[in-house]
Amino acid sequence: MASAIKTAAIVAKIGNNEAEAAAARIVKLLLRSKVRPYCLSPLKIEGATATRQEDLRAIKLDVVFAIGGDGTTIRAFRAVPGKVPVFSVNSGGHRGVLAEIGSESIDSAVGSILAGKYFFDPRLRIQAFSGGTAFPPGLNDILITRVSLTRTPVMSIRLMGDELSQRMDGIVISTPTGSTGHSFSIGGPVLHEGMSCLILTPMASLSRMPQLVIPVEEITIQSTHESHLIVDGQETFKVEPERPIRISRYGDDAIFLRLHKKGMRQLSKLGYSEFAY
Repeated sequence: MASAIKTAAIVAKIGNNEAEAAAARIVKLLLRSKVRPYCLSPLKIEGATATRQEDLRAIKLDVVFAIGGDGTTIRAFRAVPGKVPVFSVNSGGHRGVLAEIGSESIDSAVGSILAGKYFFDPRLRIQAFSGGTAFPPGLNDILITRVSLTRTPVMSIRLMGDELSQRMDGIVISTPTGSTGHSFSIGGPVLHEGMSCLILTPMASLSRMPQLVIPVEEITIQSTHESHLIVDGQETFKVEPERPIRISRYGDDAIFLRLHKKGMRQLSKLGYSEFAY
């Protein structure tokens, strides 16, 4: 089958020798097949056109290679339009829960992609709005937490026609993709990544508010104190006291390019490679 891939972008973990070597390898393979490669600045690779993020979004891309750990993959999705598929390579990263392959499989993986032997794996994203500001979309989660370490706010949570008010340090609103992230570290459940739902995980709730798994519906959160709003653990914004924060599904899903179908793929990345019966 002739390749439908004509243009590709590379987003790599900067300053990591393993990730940058893997990126250079992918560029060489793409050039051999007459695919035009771009790389996201400040990354520089021989044969690839270095491009700023704002310019990269204007280029018609067929695929993006994210090379590093999960943080690099999350950054790649913010760097390009939502309908561009991302192929994640764990090279120079840690667990690589989002990754499809490691650096040892680059040659065969790029060959399969160029031969059209892949499929798309869509994942829902969420976005927060407050006071006329639209914050960047989150693939994993949105964390709302107190700024002051000496004052515990009351957080009001409105969802599905009900309202809950609790004194707590903060709350994590997680997608199924992000169920292995911040939410999991504070006791949240691991969900199949393809599910259509959200997880609400309170942080140090005074009345021990339970974790909630809810349909994907709009949520409004309001805190009596100044809050930090953190998107995917990478971007932080301040929200004034009593200002409502509205969270809803983002218009464009994140699209992963995959080679292999797996069930609970993230369990093996978390160290649960076998089930005992």
